[in-house]
Amino acid sequence: MSKKKYRVFLSAAEPSGDAHCAELIKSLQAGSEDIEYVGVGGPLMEAVGCELLEQTVGKAAMIYKAFGQIAHYFKLIRRIRKYFASGGIDLLVVCDSPAFNFHLAKAAKRLGIPVVFYVAPQLWAWAPWRIHKLKKCCDKLCCILPFEVEWFGERGVESVFVGNPLLDEFGDDLSRCRKDYEDYDSNRVKIGIIPGSRDAELESLWIPMQQIAIRLKQKYHQASFVTVAVDEKRKEKLKEHQIHGFECEYSVRSVVQTARAVDFSFVTSGSATLEVAASGCPMVVMYQSSKLAWKLLGQWLVRTPYLSLVNILAGREMVPEFMPYFESIDPIAERCDELVGDKNRLAALSDELVDMVEPMAGGRACEKVARIIEEMLR
Repeated sequence: MSKKKYRVFLSAAEPSGDAHCAELIKSLQAGSEDIEYVGVGGPLMEAVGCELLEQTVGKAAMIYKAFGQIAHYFKLIRRIRKYFASGGIDLLVVCDSPAFNFHLAKAAKRLGIPVVFYVAPQLWAWAPWRIHKLKKCCDKLCCILPFEVEWFGERGVESVFVGNPLLDEFGDDLSRCRKDYEDYDSNRVKIGIIPGSRDAELESLWIPMQQIAIRLKQKYHQASFVTVAVDEKRKEKLKEHQIHGFECEYSVRSVVQTARAVDFSFVTSGSATLEVAASGCPMVVMYQSSKLAWKLLGQWLVRTPYLSLVNILAGREMVPEFMPYFESIDPIAERCDELVGDKNRLAALSDELVDMVEPMAGGRACEKVARIIEEMLR
């Protein structure tokens, strides 16, 4: 008698979700040969054997930039609902991107398909009233930040801390990541620039980051810059928008390697800030928004005193955050100058970042989530 074949549907809309789901599939494949994978996501998922209904990675947008894509996403949601209704899906894994994935989770639950959220939606930071929606459509919540288990558990969501997949490659000893700056020369400072993976971030942050770099170069004459691109396509886009007077080296898919090699970084707010922190690299965090959208909506939705992940975890402003900033780069450039010029502060900040992140490292998140999924299927 042939063994039952299970079908798991995975949904990711951003490069980070594509990477998490790809690693999860590899962990599942190592422990079981009776699972087939289908979903929506990106090239990394496809490369490890996931049949994609559509490539969603690369289309992600933030806040006011997202409205132009609403029609496309609702058409895709209807298509996936029909796919679920046709039968054959045994479990749904949704990874991050709650605005999109809540719709899929709700559709799955209506059909009796169990749902795993891998990466908890950050309801503790904004829109906490959506907890009722999460309770209705989530069977297991896999949290990647330690405090989330208590927050969601108190509100009736079955939660488990699985470790943070971004930190898996570091192991559980980050001591080697601390930067001592003993031989540091501010005139030869090496600076990493991490402008994010979304088109909206390229438009709103890449130019200002270059302008800040040029301003620092005027003072620190032998400063050098390395810009991180999520893939070759993104690298070409960054090059197309490189401004006159700015020079840099480009590095593809290497946030950690770059952060380890440089003295300081400009980072777009998001998951990359955690990788930079684990690398012991001091940073300034940036995010730009529409002033009107922020005044009318954003400032009322946000429920935390800090907006960058590093500062949320630290419970204080460990690194300067400009979230959002609107027009002037002057305050950002000034804070960068203060840090670049102070080797003692850089060394202390490197230690603080590693101390903050180290308890989350070495968890092998994808392996833990894989075991959870296997238990739920059987």
